[in-house]
Amino acid sequence: MKISRTKSLIYLLILVLISSCKIKTVIKVDNVKPQEVINKTLYNTILEQDRIYFEAYNTCDLILQNKMIPEDLEFYHDKGGLMTSKSDYMEGLKNNICGKVTRQLVAGSVEVFPINNFGAVQIGMHTFYNNQEPNAISKPSKFIVIWKKEANIWQMSRVVSLH
Repeated sequence: MKISRTKSLIYLLILVLISSCKIKTVIKVDNVKPQEVINKTLYNTILEQDRIYFEAYNTCDLILQNKMIPEDLEFYHDKGGLMTSKSDYMEGLKNNICGKVTRQLVAGSVEVFPINNFGAVQIGMHTFYNNQEPNAISKPSKFIVIWKKEANIWQMSRVVSLH
């Protein structure tokens, strides 16, 4: 079977094109820099809200934590699943966290983005320490918080906790 020169060139061209069209779904980037803070006021406000909430978390101030969690809370935990009950969330804090676990924000890890007419999204890293096992190794994990601002009050309306 004899293939014409034109057909051979066409086949070769198609082969070259196909082999050069690799689809990249992940790219490697060196020297990734943290977010450049554009809205410094919002950034500082969210960091302050984070500090207030987790100081209450670390000291078992359930009254303050309760004020910072709305009735329509959605808490997504990669191991525990979805929780939409504020009362169950508060009961879990009381029974499983108070005096047993502390949280520390990883310095420099936080990014904050405004959500127009709603609030802000906070993305960062934090580490939890089990006070019952002081020698246990704790690794930083990712989190996302959707902060809702109503009547000048900030609440953690949606939380994603990944370990």
